[in-house]
Order: sequence, then C-alpha cells, then structure tokens
Amino acid sequence: MGNKITVGGVLTEGLSIGLKNVVSLLVATLLWLVTIWIPYLNVGTTIAMTVIPVELSKGKVISPTFIFDGKYRQYMGEYFTLIGLMSMSIIPALLFMVVPGLIIALGWSLAFYLLLDKGLAPGEALVQSNKATYGYKWTIFGVNFIIMLAFYILSFIFALIPFIGALLMLVAVLAIVVVSLGCSAVIYRNLTADEQQADAIE
Repeated sequence: MGNKITVGGVLTEGLSIGLKNVVSLLVATLLWLVTIWIPYLNVGTTIAMTVIPVELSKGKVISPTFIFDGKYRQYMGEYFTLIGLMSMSIIPALLFMVVPGLIIALGWSLAFYLLLDKGLAPGEALVQSNKATYGYKWTIFGVNFIIMLAFYILSFIFALIPFIGALLMLVAVLAIVVVSLGCSAVIYRNLTADEQQADAIE
C-alpha cells in the first residue's frame, strides 16, 4: 500500500479545496465574528469553526451557515473535556525540550475532528487520532512547516512595500488560513479513509 498522504499531494489538493471554498469560509468567519458575543450560541459556532476541515473533507462546497447547526452545541462537554486532556499532556511535554510536546500535538491533531465527526469519546478520539497519524507525523509537520514558511516569506516581502503592504498582508493571511484548512481536510480524509469505508459497509 502506498502512502496515504505526501507533502506535495496534501499541499496541491489542499490549495484546490481551499480556493473552491474561499467565499464560504470568509462568510462563515464573518458570521462567527458577528455572533461571537451571543452566549451559548457562540460555543456551538466556535466548535463548528474548529472542525471546518471535516466539512471540507466531504468534497463539496460548504454552506457558511453550517456553523449554526445545533449538533455542535451537543458536544460542548466533550469538546471542553478534550481541550483539557490535550492541554494537561501537551503543555508539560513541551517543557521537555519541545520535541515530545510537538510529537504528541501532531499525533492528536485529528482528535477534534474525530470527536465531532465520529462521535467518539474524548479519550477514544485521542487514541484513534494517534493511530491514524502513526507514520505520518513528519508529513503533517512538513505540510505545516511549508505553510508557515510561506507566510513568513510573504510577511517579510510585504513589509517592505509601502502603502499597500498592509493590504497585501491581509490577503496573505487569508490565503494561508484557507490553504491550511484545505490541507487539514485532505489529511483528515485520507488518514481516516479506512474507518470511513468500514462505517459505510456496516
């Protein structure tokens, strides 16, 4: 069996998915910003924004209003429990020369998606995320490293341009976010493909 993901493959398809959904992503972000001050509703919309890659992984152009789906508020307890579990492990691990914390964070990078998409318990989501990313942590790191490197290069270049530099910087930030979300969607879809096929058979 070949690699489920490669750095080049993820970046190429992630860019395509991101660009296809750029308008929807911008509108969803604006809706989130407008409603972030509304108690209870803001929890659901924030959770939805966290798992945007799950929606993107389905291959369709997403609807910006998906963030108001009531199902996200149902996972409020599990969502905050997962945040707590991850924080209690990753933060101490980062104190040990950073690398252990980084490896754990990469291993658990799909946990939120599995929690919301598969309905797994927080602990099980962490376990399944670690299994799904096994053997692919360097690839995931490589994708994120290239995206961040591109951002820093663009930031440096645009900082040298008077007047329109700030506007170009905003465009660069939006582009990086869109591509990053697209890449996360590809990673999630490909690394959990076996589980999705098994669910379909059942």
